[in-house]
Amino acid sequence: MVTVPARRTSVAVSLAGVAALVMGAAMVLLLQVIPPTDQISATRRTISEYGLSDHKWVFDIAVVLVASGSAAGLAVLAGQRRLPVAAAILGALWTIGLLVIVAFPKPDWATVSRSDFGGTLHRVASVVAFVALPLAVLIASRTAFPASSGRRWVARVLAIASLGWFAVILGAVVVAAAEGGRWWTLIPLGLVERGMAVTELIALGVLLAPAGERSRE
Repeated sequence: MVTVPARRTSVAVSLAGVAALVMGAAMVLLLQVIPPTDQISATRRTISEYGLSDHKWVFDIAVVLVASGSAAGLAVLAGQRRLPVAAAILGALWTIGLLVIVAFPKPDWATVSRSDFGGTLHRVASVVAFVALPLAVLIASRTAFPASSGRRWVARVLAIASLGWFAVILGAVVVAAAEGGRWWTLIPLGLVERGMAVTELIALGVLLAPAGERSRE
């Protein structure tokens, strides 16, 4: 039985986590409309491109906000025993991946080697984070909302949609490997990555938003 003060605290932390996700996402969207980052193509350039601009600090704060909000919300679910171990591990990989992205910014590939350590770590962290989160949501949805089929369904659909965005990238990689060429030119990579990011954040928000007492029974 959860006491009223404990319940209020968990709700407050969950709401703060969701608010951090929204603020982080809003800051990234802001970068697309203010100069000089408004010149970065949202269709072709990845989100990490903002980290190469004069507004790098805005991008870094945005990503840290998303990581912090994710950690806070997932911690509440874990404390309420609504987060399976596998989902907790995947959620941790998502959060750590975001922090690695900040610690090791995307390099300018035109001036560095493709084997650059920091750049390689950035790419690996990006892939791990973007794959780990929807898997975490899929695994956690049943335990998080055992009596709320609606929220469970929404969370699962969004998680699957997120993986669908990633499948588009994998498809481009496979085609490029078979036919030669650069895989990132085969698709509107910036648009695909942004679609994936938005879908994943909404899925995470659905998972982290406080559930009513009936949904937690």
